[in-house]
Amino acid sequence: MPAAAAVALVMLAASIAHAPFGTMPDGAAVELFTLTNANGTEVRAISYGAILVSIRARDRSGRLGDITLGFDDLDGYLTRSRYFGAVVGRYGNRIANGRFTIDGRTFRLATNNGANHLHGGDKGFDKVVWRGEPFDRGGDVGVAFSYVSRDGEEGYPGTLQAQVTYTLTPRDELVVEYAATTDKATHVNLTQHSYFNLAGEGRGDVLRHQLTLDADRYTPVDAGMIPTGAIAPVAGTPFDFRKPTAIGARIDATNEQLRFGGGYDHNFVLNGGSGLHHAARVVDPASGRTLDVATTEPGIQFYAGNRLTGAAGKGGHAYGARTGFCLETQHFPDSPNKPQFPSTLLRPGERYSTKTVFTFGVQK
Repeated sequence: MPAAAAVALVMLAASIAHAPFGTMPDGAAVELFTLTNANGTEVRAISYGAILVSIRARDRSGRLGDITLGFDDLDGYLTRSRYFGAVVGRYGNRIANGRFTIDGRTFRLATNNGANHLHGGDKGFDKVVWRGEPFDRGGDVGVAFSYVSRDGEEGYPGTLQAQVTYTLTPRDELVVEYAATTDKATHVNLTQHSYFNLAGEGRGDVLRHQLTLDADRYTPVDAGMIPTGAIAPVAGTPFDFRKPTAIGARIDATNEQLRFGGGYDHNFVLNGGSGLHHAARVVDPASGRTLDVATTEPGIQFYAGNRLTGAAGKGGHAYGARTGFCLETQHFPDSPNKPQFPSTLLRPGERYSTKTVFTFGVQK
């Protein structure tokens, strides 16, 4: 039997372990949770930012490799992170001018992205320590992270009880479930900000990866990356990924939207209706690894890593421009100020609940 085939047949027992991952400047301990399924697929997450620090999946030869960008230690996430692997909130993506109005009252948020608010502000959910509780449900192993965001934190109204649960299944699915309740009306839009490279982190750019998006439309932006409010067809534009297309095929085309984003950094309007629906598929022809994304959300932000600067990541690997891509399932950017977009408003007595499933596979 070929060695690669032998590797592929090795079966393990699903397991979960946790260990220290460093200490915050204020003395708070950060924990590392390692989830492993019977196939050997491994997900590692830390309580700081509920960050996914690594995902190890097999290639077509049966070899495991880490397919997410990140750092080897806590200091990297504290000092050099570009939201690598983090849960972002209370509001993932941008809010114009850092403000919104609820019931006639205007709330002002941090403007940490030019004139706009991005990913929860100066100290969003990616920069706080969550409480992690591991679990094993008969082959499904995971960790439930919880965080209490106090009334007025980063300018948001209401005390928000937030939870993010990661579950690794025997089918090589990473199920991400978000939940929240509030005691005052507020806006909530949580998402996961992992940068993927299916060839393996640190192994070059992602421009040859083949991307398919189940989206006939997208939301164009202005020069500040705020949606104009229009919902435009992708047909006849560089944003048409309805059939498998290399990420790099049109990324540098002459196009105002691509110029604004330095490449792809746009919200796509998903075709799926209510409930869990398929959103995206990515294939790396070199390794054979595949990634499928399904979600209950109406949108997905495709970011091609245009603004990565070459900073050193795991093993000293340089993460330059377009060495990782993000598929952030979400409600639309600036929805609090765009009544024509699906609402992100959460009121007392309601429950925010969304689900995204990342499925890892191999194309022979």
